[in-house]
Amino acid sequence: MTARLVPLFVLSVLTGTLVFAQGQLNHAADGLPSLPGSGVVQHVVIIFQENRTPDNMFHGLPGADIANSGLNSLGVTIPLLPIKLANRYDPRHQHADFEAMYDGGKMDGADKIPIRCDKHQKGCPPPNAQFKYVDPADVHAYFQMAETYTFADRMFQTNQGPSFPAHQFIISGTSAPTATSALFASETPQGGFPYGCGGPSTEYVLMINNTGQENSQQFPCFEHSTLPDLLDTAGLSWRYYTWSGGSIWTGPNAIYHLRYGADWANVIPNQAQILTDILAGQLPAVSWVVPDGKESDHAQTNDGSGPSWVASIVNAVGQSSYWANTVIFITWDDWGGWYDHVPPPQVLVNCAQWGCGYVYGFRVPLIVVSPFAKPAYVSHVTHDFGSILKFIEEVYSLPSLGFADQYADDLADCFNFGQAPLKFRKIDAPLGPSYFLEDKRPPTNPDDD
Repeated sequence: MTARLVPLFVLSVLTGTLVFAQGQLNHAADGLPSLPGSGVVQHVVIIFQENRTPDNMFHGLPGADIANSGLNSLGVTIPLLPIKLANRYDPRHQHADFEAMYDGGKMDGADKIPIRCDKHQKGCPPPNAQFKYVDPADVHAYFQMAETYTFADRMFQTNQGPSFPAHQFIISGTSAPTATSALFASETPQGGFPYGCGGPSTEYVLMINNTGQENSQQFPCFEHSTLPDLLDTAGLSWRYYTWSGGSIWTGPNAIYHLRYGADWANVIPNQAQILTDILAGQLPAVSWVVPDGKESDHAQTNDGSGPSWVASIVNAVGQSSYWANTVIFITWDDWGGWYDHVPPPQVLVNCAQWGCGYVYGFRVPLIVVSPFAKPAYVSHVTHDFGSILKFIEEVYSLPSLGFADQYADDLADCFNFGQAPLKFRKIDAPLGPSYFLEDKRPPTNPDDD
């Protein structure tokens, strides 16, 4: 049976109480105080990398729920084996691949996911190509951040497919075309670059309905409220740093009023500018940071520089006055087709719009870096992309968008605002900020699927 996009709570007719998935707590619904970061957190940075799972990227991380093996569709146990971060093949990660791997919650269908190899690549794909983990030596900087601050091993992408809808959820909590639609964008747009509102008239994106069927399509230009709108109303600054304004990873490009209004000036088509903005004392209240393909961590297209790229941003904040009042969220936009052993939980809420029976997409890593993050802590609480939006809404006293943010948790377990603020220690990485600021190579897509 098709897994569907589920809301986050259900009204119990027996008790009249709200029951939240996986013990999540909705402060607004229960009349409890919001996250106590208001007035303390003045800057939030969301670094959105590409296409990894905890089993794939954080093999052996102490305290985290990480598998050493997994089941394939024949019931055979497959050991997870190491590969380089800059590997030369890419598991497919469309909605159908989610369905295949999820297999009704059995998580045994990863071997059914097709593999794309570099042309003329010998020995590709390798045996059990989906059952791999990145050599920890290649991602030492990520491990240092995860072990020093907070790592979440129950962070799930809200959508059940690839990057385009994920980048809609991270700015607005939905990939629906309108606020009242029961349809959601589920795949990457087809029909040529640029993607989104500025694309050619022949461009389309597949839509999924609340029964889990991809049976319609439309031009990928939507119109509904977003977190940038809430920030604008509150007089709070924001920027979206990206390698290209026309990519599928530039979330505002698919929202009509952001693409064609004054806010388009906040979309910066040079992702490295965040480094100079930090140095110049111009970090906005909220920043989204999307990588170039080379530092994206995306299978087949990255060159291994992703950990250094992320470390450059974290170090820039940590070594500035911004450290005292900043939260950095580092997460990955989808699972990328890699095996992960944890079945996503069912989300029970708002059945009329989302469809009852929907489950989250697969796990993605989440690292929380801040002087207020719990040190050396692994969160086992269920989070999704809506959780990041809800955190921002609560610390800045913003209203809810009413989408995934309304029902998500607020990441409260990842913080202790009463602790002595953590002192920053530089993250070790082989490449520094000058490498990215001085890189003259043409930009590349983080992803094309």
